Amino acid sequence: MFWTPGGIYGSGVTGAAQLISTISHRWFPFNISTAIMYFALNAPLFVLSWKKIDHKFTVFTVIAVALASTMMHLLPPVKITADPLVCAIFGAVANGFGTGMALRNGISTGGIDILGIILRKKTGKSVGTINIMFNIFIVACAGLLFGWVHALYSAVSIFINGQVIDMIYNKDQKLQVMIVTSKPKNVITQIQNEMRRGITIVHDAEGAYKHEEKTILFTVISRSELYDLETAMAKSDQHAFVSVTDTVKVMGRFYQKHIY
Repeated sequence: MFWTPGGIYGSGVTGAAQLISTISHRWFPFNISTAIMYFALNAPLFVLSWKKIDHKFTVFTVIAVALASTMMHLLPPVKITADPLVCAIFGAVANGFGTGMALRNGISTGGIDILGIILRKKTGKSVGTINIMFNIFIVACAGLLFGWVHALYSAVSIFINGQVIDMIYNKDQKLQVMIVTSKPKNVITQIQNEMRRGITIVHDAEGAYKHEEKTILFTVISRSELYDLETAMAKSDQHAFVSVTDTVKVMGRFYQKHIY
């Protein structure tokens, strides 16, 4: 709907499939459709996902990729606009939203998502960032083969796509929480009931206004657990002071329910 009419190459395996399809159409006597290449390039990644991630995750990913390939093949492209900038932006937002929602619900649209999840476990980099790194190759190939104008628009699209994925799929984003409370036992009990998190306790803190004795609690949570934290605080100490900040990196033991 957006990428094809605007001559924009998508991210990851989708972009690679588009690239191979364009090359076969222009320079070979036969044409390999994007839909067929999309499924073919994903096939070896299914095996990797089965071994490294999760069986249920892989099954749903295969279904998602098969449905996407079928829809690509059966549905004709709908040309809303050929403006490359509009196509780049809206194509990236639509694709990033769909990919992010899939990852958030424990499935994937295949391709770079699978590699991103595995590499995130090893390197700590976010899925969207890894997506962008892999797509530099797609943009370079598109620029060398078909001109740099549409390649640069494709780069804009890939960047936006990665940012939208990170915004929607936020399980791997960590938050540091500082809690100043007069009811530390209640707060600790509720947090550990709502989520599986370690807590560091600092005793003998004092409020500067009323000079009341306080306890400071430190913990790190995933962004997806923020609602659970709010629930725990509402149940344990509604008057506690809570500060939540982004965390660049966590070293040491940090529990995650799933790899993905």
